[in-house]
Amino acid sequence: MNVKNIFIGSELPNSFGNKFRAKRFKFLQKKFESFPAPVKILDVGGTLNYWVNRGFDKQPGFEITLLNMKKSESDHANIKYIVGDATDLSQFNDNSFDIVFSNSVIEHLYTKENQIKMAKEAMRVGKFYYVQTPNKYFIIEPHYLLPFFQFLPNKLQYLILTKTKFSRMKKWNPERAQNYIDEIRLLSKAEMLALFPSCNLYIEKVFGFAKSYSAHNFPEK
Repeated sequence: MNVKNIFIGSELPNSFGNKFRAKRFKFLQKKFESFPAPVKILDVGGTLNYWVNRGFDKQPGFEITLLNMKKSESDHANIKYIVGDATDLSQFNDNSFDIVFSNSVIEHLYTKENQIKMAKEAMRVGKFYYVQTPNKYFIIEPHYLLPFFQFLPNKLQYLILTKTKFSRMKKWNPERAQNYIDEIRLLSKAEMLALFPSCNLYIEKVFGFAKSYSAHNFPEK
């Protein structure tokens, strides 16, 4: 085991974060089997690497749209980028996509109000939805990889990030550190159930503890 793989970004194939994502994705792949091609997926806040790491750039039966605040380019025929806002998908009609998917995005929306907006839009635009987020009460805060870091005062978080290498073995850039502190609002199980009132909840566990929650409306069987 390469210890550095624990600290590198989840978009990299050898990272621990990507291994957790791949394991969670197996649940979703089973659900895909019941969909006729082409399966239209809107990934809210998604990245090209996420789908390439899963081999979906080579699956023409899936049409994947990545929605982000900034324009990017894709050289894969079945994956495209569009500019948009997770809290306002008014460019799409109801049920425009077979699946609205989002991985570790809803906790980056600054406020509860924005999270409510995103949840409502995901449920409106997708025939089915799957929205994943880290558990607020998991022992390790996933963005900084520090135990119980989410419960520290913001000023102390900032000092730890910018003055020490405790988080991901590096000192954070001050601007980036403050941006992360401002934007991240982790969610509990109760909050996820409130955001998606009729959802089923896929719970990812590590050593018996809930690491993340994925709200979805796929049939349980």
